[in-house]
Amino acid sequence: MIDTDFYKLDELLTPEQRLIRQSIRTFTDREIKPIINDYAQRAAFPRELVRKLGELGAFGITLPAEYGGGGLDYTSYGLLCQEMERGDSGIRSVVSVQSSLVMGPIYHFGSEAQRRKYLPGLATGELLGCFGLTEPDHGSNPGGMKTHFTDEGAHYLLNGAKLWITNAPLADVAVVWARNEQGRVQGLLVERGMEGFSTPEIHNKWSLRASATGELVFENVKVPKENLLENALGLAAPLHCLDQARYGIAWGAVGAALDCYETAVQYAADRVQFDKPIGAFQLTQKKLAEMLTALTQAQLLSWRLGTLKDQGKATTAQISMAKRNNVDMALRVAREARQILGGMGITGEYPIMRHLMNLESVVTYEGTHDIHLLILGAEITGIPAFK
Repeated sequence: MIDTDFYKLDELLTPEQRLIRQSIRTFTDREIKPIINDYAQRAAFPRELVRKLGELGAFGITLPAEYGGGGLDYTSYGLLCQEMERGDSGIRSVVSVQSSLVMGPIYHFGSEAQRRKYLPGLATGELLGCFGLTEPDHGSNPGGMKTHFTDEGAHYLLNGAKLWITNAPLADVAVVWARNEQGRVQGLLVERGMEGFSTPEIHNKWSLRASATGELVFENVKVPKENLLENALGLAAPLHCLDQARYGIAWGAVGAALDCYETAVQYAADRVQFDKPIGAFQLTQKKLAEMLTALTQAQLLSWRLGTLKDQGKATTAQISMAKRNNVDMALRVAREARQILGGMGITGEYPIMRHLMNLESVVTYEGTHDIHLLILGAEITGIPAFK
């Protein structure tokens, strides 16, 4: 087995955390890796995995057990994301969205009735959710949001559109952010089947091809008043949710990089040129040494962020640093791995190009590479550069 724990981080994990990581790794090796390339080639989403992920306990693992969650710590959640993304970024995205962006806001901002109605079904995978924040004209600037709703007495009337929404074409419930009549951003729960609510799928993607991505379109949708997230008022609420998801992405990117690195090490040992394995050449060893170094740095960053998160001390800027650094690291590792595999690196026989294409989306969504740099810049200088 290829050693990817160069700094013995396992010694910093609890026995329970190591057991969780191994359980998810076994699931990924058994249920995701054997099928994911075929689905990616066909640009299809393996819907059957949703129920299996629910049975595994992958959804909402940091939420209380009384709502179907696992009651576990954030380091465990990070390890889950890492092992899921060893399989595919799109599958990890399903877990991130369901856990951090759907179950999270319902638990933190919803009423007890909303928790009881939605969380158990989301935890088991019986229900699939999505998170509607990004709009066609407002991605990095959610403050420009145009989607809005009015109070019509018996219900709210919702109008607008969201774009680039993971799970949208299949979601049973959407956590939607819109402006109320006072112009404040607030969350609503919109269910599939509500008149005027449609979810067109986005086709012809070169990235996240095994993930279902789409739009949310609201044309005079009548949303029951009990579906308002009353405690989610202001833009800070969706940004809080994004912090949770970005935390998982930071760990997940390490998983994609680990899969690329392990593939490259094995290929370097097996591929013979000029009468010796290509792993015997200095340039190949240079690539592998630099890949392992970058991976180890990212592992340490993730672990420390996890401990801060478990202590309730992790800040938005710290999460931004980890998301930005680790996704950039994963892209560099994937590109070097592709070089080591040569022409074989672009084929579906190996996971490298699929990871590389997926990571080109991961580096953009939930805060672009440059936006996270500016978040850090504002933290350093005290001067926001967004406006």
